[in-house]
This record gives sequence, C-alpha cells and structure tokens, in this order.
Amino acid sequence: MFRFNPTRLCDARVYNRLTGEELAEAVGVKKQAISQFENGKATPEYGTVCKLSSALGFPVEYFYEQDDSLLLGNTYFRALYSSKKKDLNSQRIKTSYVARIYGSLAKYVNFKPFNVPDFSDTRDIPKVARSLRNYWGLGQEPIQDMVSLMEHQGIIMSEFATDSAKIDAFYQYSEINKIPYRCVVLGTEKKSFARRQFSCAHELGHIVLHEKYDDLNDIDRDDFRKREDEADAFAAEFLLPREAFLADIEVHANRLNRYVELKRKWKVSISAMVVRAYHLGAINVNQYQYLMRQISQNGWRTNEPLDDFFPLRHPKALKQAVNLILLNNVLSGNELISEIKRGGMSLPKSVVDEVLNLDPETIVIDENDTKDNIIQFVELKRP
Repeated sequence: MFRFNPTRLCDARVYNRLTGEELAEAVGVKKQAISQFENGKATPEYGTVCKLSSALGFPVEYFYEQDDSLLLGNTYFRALYSSKKKDLNSQRIKTSYVARIYGSLAKYVNFKPFNVPDFSDTRDIPKVARSLRNYWGLGQEPIQDMVSLMEHQGIIMSEFATDSAKIDAFYQYSEINKIPYRCVVLGTEKKSFARRQFSCAHELGHIVLHEKYDDLNDIDRDDFRKREDEADAFAAEFLLPREAFLADIEVHANRLNRYVELKRKWKVSISAMVVRAYHLGAINVNQYQYLMRQISQNGWRTNEPLDDFFPLRHPKALKQAVNLILLNNVLSGNELISEIKRGGMSLPKSVVDEVLNLDPETIVIDENDTKDNIIQFVELKRP
C-alpha cells in the first residue's frame, strides 16, 4: 500500500532551499498545512501531492517511496556558524543523494575500495598525517592532485554549486542499509587549485580524526573550532611534511618571494605555507605578521600568484562510472534513471545532473523509449 512519506517532502523542500511559507504559496495551501504534512500530522490529497511535485521538481513517486535503513552522520562544514541554515541543510540533502546514486552505480562498476586505516588509538595529529602518508606510499614528496589521490583511496568525491562562497568544501558520513558512505563535496564557486588542495586535505582530516556519529548540534563553538583546527593541523602536515618543507625554507623563510617559488613545488597556497612556517618555528611572530601584511597589501587574500597557472582539478570517478555505463550500452539514459529509482529513490534527471556536476547532455532521456510501456502496437499483419 502506498503511503505518503513526510520526510521526502521535507527533503525536497530543503533541497530547493524553500521555506514552508514559500512552498505553501507556490502550491496554494496554508503554511500550517505544509508543516502538518512534513510532521506526519496530516496526509495531503493526491492532487495536492501532484502540485507539490510540480513545485519542487520531483516525481510524484518520490513522495510515496518508503526510506530504507538510513543513518545520516556528521556533516562537517567549515562555515557552520557563518552560513545560512537553509544553505547548509540543502547541501546535506544533496550529498545524501550522491550516496544513493553511488550505491546504484556500484552495481555496475568497481569503485576503489575505502582505504583509510583506523587511527583512533592516537591523538598525535602530525603522527597520524605522517602514518597515512607512509601507508599510501607518498614519502616526503609534494602531492600533485589531492582530488585524484582521495578518489583512488575510495573516498566518494563530488562537486556542485553550494550557492555560497563560504562553503568551499565539506564532508558527510552516512550509512544506507549499514553500508558506509564517506562523501566529500567541493563547491564550484572557488576556482583556486592550491586552495582546493588544502580544502581536500582538511576534509580528509575530518575523516581520519573525528567521530562520525557525534551530533554537531550538541557541541559548542569552541569544541567545533577545535575540530576545525585539528583538521587544519592534519592538512598542513599532510601537504607540507615537516622535514622536507623545513629543508626548503631554511634559507629566506622571511622573504615572500620564496613562498611564491615554493608554490610551484608544493601545490599549496602562499598564505598556508607562511602559516606552516610560523607553526614550525622557521619564522618568528614579527616576521609572520609582516609576511601576512604583505599578502594583504598585494591583494593575495583572494587571488595569489600562479593561481591561473595550475588548472583546477575535478572529481572524476562518478562521472567515469556514468560514462562507462552509458557508452558501453550497459544501460540507456532512461534505464540509468530507472536503476536509481529501483535503489529506493526516484530522483529526476536534473537532480542527478546537479549533484554529480554532469553535463546536461551526458544522460540522454528518450521520451519515445517504449521499453517500459505495457501497451504497444502489434506487428502489422501482411495479407
């Protein structure tokens, strides 16, 4: 028996970043009605569901599907306290869709298995970063592409517009039918390759260091800031290993041009390297403050030298999976969307395109595809 799923209505509204009042106005019902529908205190008539479907851009079936076992863990936003709540909630929903789509694609392609050891037995952050570098065979060398590195280690990477310059990347843990999904999403608003390198390493720090089930709403600003600082410390050690980086800055560590030169090698922003040099004791507080003032005066807070030299790296695994399935005629565009639906969620093509950052022409929907039609023309009989 089909039952209206109030959670799906809430998710679709949040995905669209609409308030209950805005949705009510679009559908032609009272604001209280939307609240009652989402809280399960009232069930909308089928005609009302059709209006909700049209207003939100989700098929009618989406609102009647029953959710399987879903555990949505922490979502680490660096701008948790400075971003609008509706922006953050929208990104949470989008990322949960990424996990759903990944699960459907995994039936047809072999993604890299998750390959991050458990470091819960130590709180020595530099040691954890060095251990992970050694485990992945990175030695002391610069990391050329954090996005590719993380995808090769089985971390789900996606990219989409977050509608906020403050949300440049975030990490979300979830479980669907007890299968874990670790998703890192990169915002499309910021275009700096070097800053994206650090953002990826920062989110990797959350994966490695922090409990995935804690409710971040239950911790105060100081505790949250501590976790963010820990992720930054991990990223600094992971991208700029102590011995190798100190060897590079032992001469002219107090000269800004030296960090411009080193940006070519380490693929990390100039400001991040200056902060790292200060934390390692290579420059004193006065030298650090002087260098940071120079960075500000040069306008490098937003655009640094060489930012245009390095092309931005993008997640590839999910896009490659979709293309492999389609180009090898394993599934048609219609069948791929149907496969996601069979996974328990009827997502429209527009949503799949958005959360995977696909070109709109990648998945082609053939409106004349009659494979799913029950009634078809019989073959004409010849006289």
